[in-house]
Amino acid sequence: MSERAAPFYCPYCGDEDLRPSEEGHGAWECAACNRAFRLKFLGLLARGVQRADDGGDAA
Repeated sequence: MSERAAPFYCPYCGDEDLRPSEEGHGAWECAACNRAFRLKFLGLLARGVQRADDGGDAA
């Protein structure tokens, strides 16, 4: 497995001053807005899955 992915900016304030948190894997802290958040990989989407709004006739 490769290195863990790191976020480029805080999802709350947009600042780039992020540090890994001591809370564990996927946890990050933003020094700019003093918030902590966790990132989690949910999985891969299956190929060939189409959304309801893709294609079809618009009547």
